[in-house]
Amino acid sequence: MDTVELKRELIKRIFDIDDAEFLNAIKTLLDYKKKEPYIDLTDKQEKELLMGSEDGRKGNYTSQAEMDKKVQEWLK
Repeated sequence: MDTVELKRELIKRIFDIDDAEFLNAIKTLLDYKKKEPYIDLTDKQEKELLMGSEDGRKGNYTSQAEMDKKVQEWLK
Protein backbone atom coordinates (compact mmCIF):
# COMPACT_ATOMS: atom_id res chain seq x y z
CA MET A 1 0.00 0.00 0.00
CA ASP A 2 1.55 3.31 -1.01
CA THR A 3 1.28 6.56 0.94
CA VAL A 4 -1.73 7.90 -0.97
CA GLU A 5 -3.67 4.67 -0.51
CA LEU A 6 -2.80 4.57 3.17
CA LYS A 7 -3.97 8.15 3.67
CA ARG A 8 -7.26 7.40 1.93
CA GLU A 9 -7.79 4.29 4.06
CA LEU A 10 -7.08 6.20 7.27
CA ILE A 11 -9.37 9.08 6.30
CA LYS A 12 -12.16 6.64 5.49
CA ARG A 13 -11.74 4.78 8.78
CA ILE A 14 -11.49 7.97 10.85
CA PHE A 15 -14.59 9.36 9.16
CA ASP A 16 -16.58 6.36 10.43
CA ILE A 17 -15.53 6.82 14.09
CA ASP A 18 -18.13 8.43 16.37
CA ASP A 19 -16.24 8.02 19.66
CA ALA A 20 -14.99 11.50 20.65
CA GLU A 21 -12.49 10.11 23.17
CA PHE A 22 -10.93 7.87 20.53
CA LEU A 23 -10.82 10.72 18.01
CA ASN A 24 -9.08 12.91 20.60
CA ALA A 25 -6.51 10.14 21.11
CA ILE A 26 -5.84 10.08 17.37
CA LYS A 27 -5.54 13.87 17.37
CA THR A 28 -3.03 13.69 20.22
CA LEU A 29 -0.91 11.27 18.19
CA LEU A 30 -1.07 13.49 15.14
CA ASP A 31 -0.24 16.61 17.15
CA TYR A 32 2.76 14.84 18.69
CA LYS A 33 4.20 14.09 15.26
CA LYS A 34 4.05 17.69 14.04
CA LYS A 35 7.46 18.74 12.81
CA GLU A 36 7.12 22.28 14.04
CA PRO A 37 5.30 22.94 17.30
CA TYR A 38 2.99 25.93 17.18
CA ILE A 39 2.25 28.12 20.16
CA ASP A 40 -0.27 30.90 19.77
CA LEU A 41 1.27 33.96 21.46
CA THR A 42 -0.29 37.29 22.23
CA ASP A 43 1.38 40.37 20.75
CA LYS A 44 2.73 41.21 24.22
CA GLN A 45 4.23 37.73 24.69
CA GLU A 46 5.86 37.83 21.27
CA LYS A 47 7.34 41.27 21.98
CA GLU A 48 8.71 40.09 25.35
CA LEU A 49 10.34 37.03 23.75
CA LEU A 50 11.96 39.17 21.07
CA MET A 51 13.23 41.62 23.70
CA GLY A 52 14.63 38.75 25.80
CA SER A 53 16.34 37.25 22.78
CA GLU A 54 17.91 40.61 21.95
CA ASP A 55 19.11 40.99 25.56
CA GLY A 56 20.75 37.57 25.35
CA ARG A 57 22.57 38.48 22.14
CA LYS A 58 23.86 41.64 23.84
CA GLY A 59 25.10 39.66 26.85
CA ASN A 60 22.46 41.11 29.19
CA TYR A 61 21.73 38.00 31.25
CA THR A 62 22.54 36.34 34.56
CA SER A 63 24.02 32.85 34.71
CA GLN A 64 22.29 30.10 36.66
CA ALA A 65 25.20 30.00 39.13
CA GLU A 66 24.86 33.74 39.78
CA MET A 67 21.10 33.40 40.29
CA ASP A 68 21.58 30.45 42.66
CA LYS A 69 23.99 32.56 44.72
CA LYS A 70 21.55 35.51 44.83
CA VAL A 71 18.66 33.25 45.89
CA GLN A 72 20.77 31.77 48.68
CA GLU A 73 21.60 35.29 49.89
CA TRP A 74 17.91 36.30 49.80
CA LEU A 75 16.91 33.24 51.78
CA LYS A 76 19.29 34.10 54.66
